[in-house]
Amino acid sequence: MTDTTTAGAFRLGDRSVNRMGYGAMQLAGPGVFGPPKDHDAALAVLREAVARGVNHIDTSDFYGPYVTNKLISEALHPYPDDLVIVTKVGAFRGDDASWNPALAPADIVKAVHDNLGHLGLDALDVVNLRVGGIEGPVEASIEAPFTALAELQRQGLIRHLGLSNVTAAQLEQARAIAPVVCVQNLFNIARRADDAFIDQLAGQGIAYVPFFPLGGFVPVQSAALSEVATGLGATPMQVALAWLLRRAPNILLIPGTSSLAHLRENLAASEIALSAAVLAELDAIGAATVR
Repeated sequence: MTDTTTAGAFRLGDRSVNRMGYGAMQLAGPGVFGPPKDHDAALAVLREAVARGVNHIDTSDFYGPYVTNKLISEALHPYPDDLVIVTKVGAFRGDDASWNPALAPADIVKAVHDNLGHLGLDALDVVNLRVGGIEGPVEASIEAPFTALAELQRQGLIRHLGLSNVTAAQLEQARAIAPVVCVQNLFNIARRADDAFIDQLAGQGIAYVPFFPLGGFVPVQSAALSEVATGLGATPMQVALAWLLRRAPNILLIPGTSSLAHLRENLAASEIALSAAVLAELDAIGAATVR
């Protein structure tokens, strides 16, 4: 059985988590909207992830909406003592499945209480404030929503605070209000805009949680990754995840899937050894896109 601890661990606030975690987004229906295609299979994926050593699950009430949090509670509550559940606020889903910003302080308060209720918790381990948009981070003040989160933390409803889809300037604005334990942004072999940001966060002891590990590849890059993966006897996703684990010690992974087979493949990525020559090939895939 794959042991996710082979990827090492990193401190997320006051908790140590295995660097190979799990993202629950894909447990919801198509387009991250509505119920899962197979309810029992979704529960099985969550239970197997934890059984295989995953102790960091990423979720949000706007997945579904409300679907993934209720599945997590059904599958895993009462939760293992070492399990860290990280959720996000700052958006809501329209009846048409649209993604809409919800960054007013009242929206933040409601979202935190909704997450508490649907997860069956008295306090949330980590709450990320989701900012930005579909195209990525957007420079704008986050003082009001992050101050609202910090107040909920002072009330004991949240243990630690994080950010999602943000810039380095927004991180510094947030840190002037309250400590930040993690940043969750788009990053992978092909999309390397956050290279310097990751190194900055590592120096500050802040976790970096990349999403879309295979998102944004052009055909030539995809072919290059597939060629490397074939040579290693692995899948492109496994190689992309293994590269991320090697990129920096503060990177925590949250690959998502609704399939037990894919879950096992993803977790096995922590055991893939990448030689210096292979790393050079992989680094070259994104060299032209670094900006």
